[in-house]
Amino acid sequence: MESTRQAFRDECARLGAVLRTVPEPDLDRPTGCPPWTVRELIAHVRTGAGRVTGMLTEPAPPRARVDAAGYFGAAKFTPSVDADRVAGARREAAAVTGRELVADFDRVWRAADAAVAAHPPGRVVRTRHGDPMTLADFLLTRVVEVAVHGLDLAFALERPPWLTPGAARVVAGLLTGGRPVPAELGWDRLALISRATGRVPLTDRERAAAGAAGFRWLSFAG
Repeated sequence: MESTRQAFRDECARLGAVLRTVPEPDLDRPTGCPPWTVRELIAHVRTGAGRVTGMLTEPAPPRARVDAAGYFGAAKFTPSVDADRVAGARREAAAVTGRELVADFDRVWRAADAAVAAHPPGRVVRTRHGDPMTLADFLLTRVVEVAVHGLDLAFALERPPWLTPGAARVVAGLLTGGRPVPAELGWDRLALISRATGRVPLTDRERAAAGAAGFRWLSFAG
């Protein structure tokens, strides 16, 4: 749990630092998560980073039934859920300036980190999909959200990826289930995460090798 929490803090802090250097006009660039612009994708990441704060104010379900990988199951992201997710981020982004949005992202993730610190890792929370899962597993999904959408933002802004080592380690561990990456793939953690989340296309050879290794493919729509 502590390594996941540190990864969350590091990745959020790095993202916030980068976003503070982005000129306002660049916030309206398109992203690889259509129809979102950079501004709208930041709004989505802000919302995702802060979800745990509200969840921890609700009564705890009796037991967890979903783990971090299960949270990203394709069946959860129905057309209506996806449409609501897209529209919500667009509304939130339109309501503030870019500078206000970035400042609020910093406030939101720090509040989430403080909320997490007040509860044990095994505390059960209920996700927006209605699934009960442990706080430790849900926080891992937040690292995935911030890290992978950070890649989306880096691509959109034409900047080198800024994925932090701790986030790379915990996200790669989720994707591989702790298994080693086959030597024939030659992937580092950034290459693994980019490909396993659909940010970089897989060749047929890569797909076969990754499938044989038992890697987990996530339906990514936080």
